[in-house]
Amino acid sequence: MAFTTPRLHPDTIEAVKQRVDIVDVVSDHVVLRKQGKDFVGLCPFHDDKSPSFSVSPSKQFYYCFSCGAGGNAIKFLMELGKRPFSEVVLDLARRYQVPVKTVEPAQHQEFQRQLSLREQLYEVLALTTQFYAHALHQSQGAAALNYLTRSRRLTAETIQQFQLGYAPGGWQTLYGYLVEQKRFPVELVEQAGLIVPRQGGSGYYDRFRDRLMIPIHDLQGRVIGFGGRTLSDEQPKYLNSPETELFDKGKTLFALDKARTAIAKQDRAIVVEGYFDAIALHAAGVTNVVASLGTALSLAQVKLLLRYSESKQVIFNFDADAAGQKAADRAIGELEALAYRGEVQLRILNLPAGKDPDEFLKTHTTADYQALVEAAPLWLDWQIQNLLHHKDLEQPDQFQQATQAIAELLGKLPNPALRTHYIHQCAGLLSQGSARLAVQLEQDLRTQVRGQRWHGRSQKWQTTGDRTLLEEAEAQLLRLYLHLPDYRATIRTELETHDLEFSLSHHRFLWQHILTLEATHASSAQATLPATDLIPLLQDCLSDQPDRLHQLYPLFQLEEKTKRDLLRAPLVIRAAIACMERVFCEKRRRHFLELWQSTDWAAEPALAQHYQQQVYLENQRIAVLDREQRLTTFADLAQLPWIGEFYQELEQ
Repeated sequence: MAFTTPRLHPDTIEAVKQRVDIVDVVSDHVVLRKQGKDFVGLCPFHDDKSPSFSVSPSKQFYYCFSCGAGGNAIKFLMELGKRPFSEVVLDLARRYQVPVKTVEPAQHQEFQRQLSLREQLYEVLALTTQFYAHALHQSQGAAALNYLTRSRRLTAETIQQFQLGYAPGGWQTLYGYLVEQKRFPVELVEQAGLIVPRQGGSGYYDRFRDRLMIPIHDLQGRVIGFGGRTLSDEQPKYLNSPETELFDKGKTLFALDKARTAIAKQDRAIVVEGYFDAIALHAAGVTNVVASLGTALSLAQVKLLLRYSESKQVIFNFDADAAGQKAADRAIGELEALAYRGEVQLRILNLPAGKDPDEFLKTHTTADYQALVEAAPLWLDWQIQNLLHHKDLEQPDQFQQATQAIAELLGKLPNPALRTHYIHQCAGLLSQGSARLAVQLEQDLRTQVRGQRWHGRSQKWQTTGDRTLLEEAEAQLLRLYLHLPDYRATIRTELETHDLEFSLSHHRFLWQHILTLEATHASSAQATLPATDLIPLLQDCLSDQPDRLHQLYPLFQLEEKTKRDLLRAPLVIRAAIACMERVFCEKRRRHFLELWQSTDWAAEPALAQHYQQQVYLENQRIAVLDREQRLTTFADLAQLPWIGEFYQELEQ
């Protein structure tokens, strides 16, 4: 029976469009060369003699200046391979690990209705935006207009650009306009987030009343929701639309539709807290600015921003008050892993005197703001300054707190050169100008940072015996994975469950190639590559790297002992996993023991006790492994008598 590409859920299609990287896709088929912010190469759609094919990562678009071919990543693969839309999207979903939701035939009509619903919601929200904009210039909107022009100092052009408006104060003013006058179904207006059912079910009332209205747009410039600012003492001060079919607050950034071109051009994005901070900056000519809709910035929002910046530079300009500090901390928490790996160049901008951008621009020029943007410190420098802020380093307890906090911060840096740089810098800050003390502090701080990095991969923490055991354990798992497809899921699960990965460089290199090949060749008809396919594919990948191929060749071939090991795969997997975990436990135990022995108990009792506790925990885990998990060692397996019929079965 031929494989039929299923109908894909619209959410899956949208998720693929958001996740796909056009440069990544096109470079599989075209040799691309960097040229400014874009990439160029020979067009695959015609006989191109000179590079006329351009790919824009910021716009996620390709275009040939010779033959006129153009479109997004999905269209590129459709045109190149003459493949249907659903098939291409399904392949991209697998490639970028997007969960796939399909549409059953019986559900197709319902999804068509959903698509129609979205179009109706866009229409209702567009008409509502016009209604609010009109009300702003009526007598009832005078206070709102006065607030915009006098308090916020916005021009008529800016008010029109952002489609600002006013929601009248009546309980059913908008309801009357949309439902009674324009005859939209009341359920549709409710689904747009514009009206709320009364308790008890007796009718509806307007969600936004006597509020200054700020439309929120999607990337196509369509209104998908609103933010409403109170003009009285009513709480909350800002009220956003609820989550709807169109509006997902965690995946939306205010003003991104207006800012994305400037972000790509300037190669950096500025994120502020409030609507009016973003509006004021745009009005002042700083147009690479978005706002976070008054909530903690999510990872999805940041990844959306990073699509438009080649250098991946993001500047947080949150308020300097307690709420702004908390917002910055939450946002950094979301991005910390990306920032540590260098996948985002994160900077923090705090304006003088605790002002927000809107306040700052009332007394300063655009050039003043841009100068502060240029000088904004990297997030790590900003965090170090915060850790030392208001600390009296002459007091032993506060000095210890600052030192420990800095060690924890720097211990997460994966780059050794960067760690050395910051250790030296922080030692200078902690020494308060004393050169002699700075030298000693740098040594002490380096020791503490190493203590935070017990999970590091430095081979000097490994004995020769450890490396031999690790070499054999990793080789056994990889060999089983290559030759026994039925056990691959088990091996992956065991590695994930015990938080293990291949440590030796050649094994790690092979594992990455295996995962890449599996992702590339995955399909519903052939979820697992047979050994007869995977091994030749790997050998082809390694053909231009003879040194690696020589190292890994024994894993591709079987001899008498390794054939026997395949027949006792469950025992081998259990022993190999236990062996790998024990090696890492032993490495960590030795490391903490060294730190404990070199710590001055009298000067740093808390730190010494911490190291002692870590040694104890590692000893406990090793004992558990020895007692419960390492019941079968590699020596046991090698000496285990084997039943001939099993061996003959494999030979056949």
